[in-house]
Amino acid sequence: MVPELPPLPALTRAEGELVDAYLEVVDLLGKINPSRGTHTYGALRAAQALVGRAEALLRAVTLMHLRGESEVHADTLARALRVLDGERRTGRVTVRQNPAS
Repeated sequence: MVPELPPLPALTRAEGELVDAYLEVVDLLGKINPSRGTHTYGALRAAQALVGRAEALLRAVTLMHLRGESEVHADTLARALRVLDGERRTGRVTVRQNPAS
């Protein structure tokens, strides 16, 4: 049985798009991470897709700015990232720990 996740905090549409695009970029960077990867083809495909996802991230932030959303509500967005498994997903971007250490 899958545990019930806490609800997402209330976000504007642009904030939701920002969180989604950010996590998509993070997922791709995790696939490209040379300390965690095993095959160049997967990294190549992820790098190719990264361009489009980075553009989506740019559009989301631009939309927020144009709508007058001049502040980022970091606490609220952090809660949304946690609900969407952001801590695990961003962990794949870091350098892998040396097992001998």
